Amino acid sequence: MERRLFNSLLAGLGLAFGGRAVRARAGSMTAHIESFLLRENDWVPNNARLPVILYRNALAVGGDDPASGFEELFVRNGWPPQWRNGVYPFHHYHTRGHEVLGFAAGSARLMLGGPGGRTVDVKAGDIVLLPAGTGHMNLGADAAFEVVGAYPPGQAFDIVRQAPDAGQRSRLLKLPFPATDPVLGLRGPVTKEWHIL
Repeated sequence: MERRLFNSLLAGLGLAFGGRAVRARAGSMTAHIESFLLRENDWVPNNARLPVILYRNALAVGGDDPASGFEELFVRNGWPPQWRNGVYPFHHYHTRGHEVLGFAAGSARLMLGGPGGRTVDVKAGDIVLLPAGTGHMNLGADAAFEVVGAYPPGQAFDIVRQAPDAGQRSRLLKLPFPATDPVLGLRGPVTKEWHIL
C-alpha cells in the first residue's frame, strides 16, 4: 500500500503520523507523537533502522502514585514494567531489549544518541521509546523526576558504556520486534513504523 494512502486511511480512523496526534487511551490526554532516526555516533551504535518515538502528553498524571498509571498502560500493551527510578547521568545504551520510559513525575533534559547527540526535554506525562542500541543520558532533572522502565516480553536491559563487541552487534541486529506498541497497543507507531522499514 502506498504510504500516502496508508496515512489517509489512518487519518480517517483518527490517527496520523509525522506531526500526529492520537489518544493513548480513553480519558487520557491527547498525545503528540514525534519520531526520528539516530545514526551511529562515535562509540554509540544507535539504530539507523528503527526510529526513536516520543509520545508527548501521552498519559494524564496525578494522584498519590502516578507511576502506577504508566505501569498499567505498559502491562495492558504487553510491555511488562521492570523498574522505577530515573535515567543515568552518563551515556549508555542497551543491547538486550528495546526500552520504553514513562515519565511519571518531574522533568528532565535528556541527550539521545551519545556524545553530542540530540537534546530532548521531557516532563510528567511524556513517554519515549528507545530502540535497542540508542544512547541516552540524563543531563539534568528536577528533584521530582521519576521514570518507569519497561521492555517487551523476554527482553531486558544491560548497561553498555563502550563500543559494542561483535556479540552485542549481532544481538542488536537480531533482536525481535515487539508485537505491540507500549502506548497504543496494536494501533501504535511501533507496529507501523518499525515493521515497514
